[in-house]
Amino acid sequence: MTDPQPSALIQNYARQDIAFVRGQGCTLWDESGRSYIDAFAGVAVSALGHGHPGLVAAITRQASALAHISNHYRIPEQEALARQLVALTFPGQVLLCNSGAEANEAALKLVRLWGNVKHAGRKTRLIAFQGAFHGRTLGALSLTANPKYREPFAPLPVVEFLPFGDVAAAEAAIRDDVAGVFIEPIQGEGGVHPTPPGFLGKLRELCDRHGAVLVFDEIQTGVGRTGKTWCWQHEGVQPDIVTSAKGLGGGLPIGAIVAAPHLAALFTPGLHGTTFGGNPLACAAAQVVLGEIAKPGFLAHVTAMGERLRQGLATAFTGCDVRGKGLLLGVQLDREPGSVVAAARAEGVIVGPSGANTLRLAPALIITAAEIDELVKRLARAWAAIRAKT
Repeated sequence: MTDPQPSALIQNYARQDIAFVRGQGCTLWDESGRSYIDAFAGVAVSALGHGHPGLVAAITRQASALAHISNHYRIPEQEALARQLVALTFPGQVLLCNSGAEANEAALKLVRLWGNVKHAGRKTRLIAFQGAFHGRTLGALSLTANPKYREPFAPLPVVEFLPFGDVAAAEAAIRDDVAGVFIEPIQGEGGVHPTPPGFLGKLRELCDRHGAVLVFDEIQTGVGRTGKTWCWQHEGVQPDIVTSAKGLGGGLPIGAIVAAPHLAALFTPGLHGTTFGGNPLACAAAQVVLGEIAKPGFLAHVTAMGERLRQGLATAFTGCDVRGKGLLLGVQLDREPGSVVAAARAEGVIVGPSGANTLRLAPALIITAAEIDELVKRLARAWAAIRAKT
C-alpha cells in the first residue's frame, strides 16, 4: 500500500510498491497478509531463509550480551569466525568489514600495496572483465565494467577490462607489470554467466608466471550458494584473496576477505580499518551460517535442489538458456526481465533481474523440493501469460 506522505528517503532505488512484514523459511508475507515464495533471498543474502531458529537464537543471545565494541580491542567473536573461515577456505588471515563493496575495496588496497611495497611501484596495472560487478564504492566501481554504473562518477582509477572467458586476451594482457586480476567465478549481476571451464586455472597459471595477485569475488557465489563453500572449489583453483559478503551473515551486514599470509601481512596497523566491521553481533550470525553449511549433507542438498530448479526452469521457460550453478541460476529471456519479475510477483513468487535480459533466482539454501516445484509451476504460469500477450 502506497504511503500517502512524500518519502523522506533519497530516491536512489526504483522500489516496487510492496512491503514485506514477516518471513519464515522461504516464505514472505506482505502488509496485506498475502504470502510469496521467496526465490531471491534479498539478492542471495538470506542463506538460511527467514527466521532460522539457530540464527535468531544466536543474534538474540549476542545482542543481549554485547552488540558492538570497537576494533581497538580484541573481539573473541571475530577470532572464532576467522578460524571458521580459514578452515573452509585456505591457510590465510581474515579481515572483516560490513559489505561486499568494502571487501572488494580492501582486496584492491592489498593489491595496490603488493605492487607498491613489495615491487617498488613496478606493478601498477589492474585487470578485470567485461560484465563484471564488484560494488559501488569508487574503488570497487573502478573494477565494474558497466558504463551505466561508472560514467556518472568518472574519472575512476584505471582498470583494464578483458573479454570474459577469453584465454587469448588474458595471455596477451597479463604481464609482469600487472598487480592484480579480479574476477567473479560466476557473474551474478552481469547476467549469471559462469566462467568457461579451465579459465580460472589459466588465470592462476598466468598470475603465478607474472607475479600478480589473483582475487576471486565470491560475494554472491560463496558461502555454499553453488553447492561448494566457494565456487572456485568446483575447479580446485585457489586464489590469493577471496572476498565474501551477502549470505555470510544470513541477513546481517558483514563482509570478509581471506588473504594469503604474504598479502595479509601488508595491512599493518593504521593502513586499513572499519568502525562496525566484525562487530560481535554480525560475527555471531556468520558463525551460525558457516556452521550450518559445514554440516554433513547441507551442500549436497544445495546441489540437488539446484539441479531440480534448473530442470524445472528449463521446462517452464522452453527454449530459454538456463545458466549458473547450484542455487544461483539465470534464465536468458527474449526481453527485459522487469515484466517477468512483475508477472512472477503477481503469481506469488519473488525473483529478480540480472544483466539486460536475464531472470535471476537465488533462493535460500534450505529451500525444499516441494517449494521448488511450486515456484516453477507459478513461474510457468507467469511466463505463459506474458507470451500469450505477445
